[in-house]
Amino acid sequence: MSKTMTLAVLILIVAAGGMAYIRLAPTNPAQWHVPLNPRPQEMATPSPDKVTALPTGAYADLTAAPDQTQAVLAQLDGIALASPRTRRVAGSAETGRITWVSRSVFWGFPDFTTAEATPQGVMLYARQRFGKGDWGVNAARISGWIAALGPR
Repeated sequence: MSKTMTLAVLILIVAAGGMAYIRLAPTNPAQWHVPLNPRPQEMATPSPDKVTALPTGAYADLTAAPDQTQAVLAQLDGIALASPRTRRVAGSAETGRITWVSRSVFWGFPDFTTAEATPQGVMLYARQRFGKGDWGVNAARISGWIAALGPR
């Protein structure tokens, strides 16, 4: 086998291994289903009713009356679970916090989104697991979920 062919095979094996790791790496709910209060440092500035993009994700603070936060979380859960390649990792509307994982189409990169009830409404925080930039995918996802919620 030529050196070029050997190198090509080696590159394919490494790429397949990387893809397998990204798709099959276990998800630890304790790492991702964490309280958003106190606010994580990267989302220190409240973002009322708008999505704020971060280098590795996005967040938003949805205003809702305290007696409506559980209903908003339940609606978000339905919207999230209807989204492609998204499943619930932990939580429920009844517990006041839900975390989902959404995976990209080809590589299966996992992005985690947590929604948590607060006295002011519902806080959403979407972030990627791997890499240094998400190309706006998390901001687009939670913008779509918020749009699907409709007026509150």
